[in-house]
Amino acid sequence: MKSRWQDSEADQFRSRYAACGDDVALRVYSSRLLGRESALVLHGGGNTSVKTTAMDLLERSIDVLCVKGSGSDLSVVEPAGLPAVRLQPLRELRVLEALSDQAMVDAVRGALLDSKAPNPSVETLLHAFLPHRFVDHTHADAILVLTDQPDPAVHVRAAFGNDVVLLPWIMPGFPLAKAVAAAFEQNPGCRGIVLAKHGLFTFGDSARASYERTIELVDRAERYIAQQIGGLPAMLLDEPAPLPAAERRTVLERALPALRGALALPLDTAVGPQWQRVVAEARIGDAVAAFSAHASAGPLCATNPVTPDHVLRTKGHYLFLSRDDAVDPGQCRRAVAAFASVYGRYHAAHGTRWSRVMLPGTPVVAVIAGVGLVALQESRKAARIAADIAEHTLAVKAAAHALGRYVPLTDEELAAMEYWPLERAKLGPHKALPLAGQVALVTGAAGAIGAGIVEALLDNGACVFATDVDAARLQVVATRFAAHAGNLATGTADVTDPASVARLFAAVCSTFGGVDVVVPNAGIAHVSRLESMDLATFAKVMAVNTTGTLLVLKEAARVFRQQGTGGNVVVQASKNTFAPGAGFGAYSASKAAALQLSRIAALEFAELGVRVNAINADAVFGDDEVPSQLWQEVGPGRMAARGLDAAGLRQFYKERSLLKATVLPRHVGEAVVFFASERTPTTGAVLPVDGGLPEAFPR
Repeated sequence: MKSRWQDSEADQFRSRYAACGDDVALRVYSSRLLGRESALVLHGGGNTSVKTTAMDLLERSIDVLCVKGSGSDLSVVEPAGLPAVRLQPLRELRVLEALSDQAMVDAVRGALLDSKAPNPSVETLLHAFLPHRFVDHTHADAILVLTDQPDPAVHVRAAFGNDVVLLPWIMPGFPLAKAVAAAFEQNPGCRGIVLAKHGLFTFGDSARASYERTIELVDRAERYIAQQIGGLPAMLLDEPAPLPAAERRTVLERALPALRGALALPLDTAVGPQWQRVVAEARIGDAVAAFSAHASAGPLCATNPVTPDHVLRTKGHYLFLSRDDAVDPGQCRRAVAAFASVYGRYHAAHGTRWSRVMLPGTPVVAVIAGVGLVALQESRKAARIAADIAEHTLAVKAAAHALGRYVPLTDEELAAMEYWPLERAKLGPHKALPLAGQVALVTGAAGAIGAGIVEALLDNGACVFATDVDAARLQVVATRFAAHAGNLATGTADVTDPASVARLFAAVCSTFGGVDVVVPNAGIAHVSRLESMDLATFAKVMAVNTTGTLLVLKEAARVFRQQGTGGNVVVQASKNTFAPGAGFGAYSASKAAALQLSRIAALEFAELGVRVNAINADAVFGDDEVPSQLWQEVGPGRMAARGLDAAGLRQFYKERSLLKATVLPRHVGEAVVFFASERTPTTGAVLPVDGGLPEAFPR
């Protein structure tokens, strides 16, 4: 590992945060350097601090400790993420023999200069008790390889000599703070303190000194491991090979819907059975695939995590599945049930001391033999965090196994951390959006209505795969919703081509794990009277609007069946299904056929728990950036026939509706969200979104 410190960058931080002073500015800089090294900390792990001065309300200079807020991410930390606490009252606590968690929290929050600041780290007292201006704490992979062993001292001494002090596992909080302070005072020349099965503390009188001491010690650990086992992680070498990359993807596309369905939790509601679903994030690179093929992969997945901080994000154990079991919905459900049963026994034996209420016992991470790993959580962000942690966990377990024997925390020690209120508080408050955990597929997403549907689904918490045949227009939509990039994926597809539609659903499954909301929205228009209708053009309109809907329904049914958790199909039909217009025969006939297909699907998909409904929209123009392709086709003729310009045509359609309303793409999107939210036990319905047109009332 190399130092990434650059004086020029440090000066930029001094300038950017000049109002906070050099100490805090450089603390932010070096904290981000640590946070950007995934082999040091991941997603809220680790913490840093600096001792400096601030002015109190009486304009007196006081000593303060600026320490990372609990659960915040070092890689993006800002000065506000290092809340300042009065140092002296915290240091005075060291004389106590014991201090309860609640009393510790009260003391730390009571010392805050700003009562609205985030909660300081649970290790604030540890930072306060050490004398150094700068203190860094990481969960470095290489350090954990050395300490998750039967006798950590053997490897720590071999790697560092007397340059570090090794402490056994101690629960974070007041006892650990006192132990670390005492260890330093007994060894004032040490360059760091290693906490078994936890991580590393380093310190210094400057941000650079403390940071580079972390890098130095981790580099020494990495070099020692490489000397002993020939690299990180050695157990992945010279073992049965994983599947080739293409075959991994094929297995994954089949396995994810089955696994995702097995992990969905049933919810009893007033409108019938519903599901709390999860989103998948898969990792099938060569290294993790090689681990999954190893004979020791299964036993290692059944061991506790490399550091207890990870239990919050991934649970203690990982589910291990053979390839055959992974693609079989029934076997997946049995494997998940067995996992949950083991977790229940773990909680009964060790967790009830901390909480009578058991956390969900289903797995968060699954490892598929020869393929790789999958993390499944309620949100894409949480799934990605869990997958990142799982990749590092497998690498550490592999290296520790090769170095000696992997020995993590005991179940009793892990349960104390998993159910510790101060640890769980790191996750912060959580309020799920209505469609959290759901995956939606929207075809024709590059048009005005498609973009409105995508927007509404994203805003309500769904992960969305947006597809269109027009790559350029699809990119415009992707750019518009860049703020949702983590929950939005795009890909081109031709809905008239069965192979293209099959590839589309495979892409959705490999990206998010499956699909719950399917919106066949792709459509084209053509203006022609019947007597002059071009048959080839008529066939093209029918192919997109009708056959395209059929092909999407066919593939959706296959995935719905594999998941076994119901779902929703919302067909974008048209006001023209009930109130066609002259010169619009091809479009009206094709949309009427699509509506009829949706009604047949409502009959046939009910056995899968899938609801199928339709939306009849009208006069949805879009905007200059994402215009309606239909109105680009028919608008010029309508304007010429009525002697109107573009603005006049919009006003005409607004005024002809009962509600005198402008129908926006987002209105159609909200109708889709209504059906996807399953607030009523409705299937086979047609919902007009047209401002009110009597001739188009469903009947």
